[in-house]
Amino acid sequence: ANDTPYGLAAAVWSRDIFRCLRVVKAVRAGIVWVNSMQPCYVESPWGGYKQSGHGREMSLHGQEEFLETKQVHINLGEAPLAWY
Repeated sequence: ANDTPYGLAAAVWSRDIFRCLRVVKAVRAGIVWVNSMQPCYVESPWGGYKQSGHGREMSLHGQEEFLETKQVHINLGEAPLAWY
């Protein structure tokens, strides 16, 4: 399953859930379905591994790629804050 340049999605079928979880951990794919296929959730990151896409679309994970994070500390008191 990993012998491909792509890794968008994979499906694992078995009655042994522990076996499924071992395969899920080993498969290099952005989406892995267990005993089902193709349900997609808007709130989950969408994207693949390897040559199957760049980054994560939809969801908060995808939006964060377009943002720059900045820390802002505002001291509203009159005395300066102590260092450590």
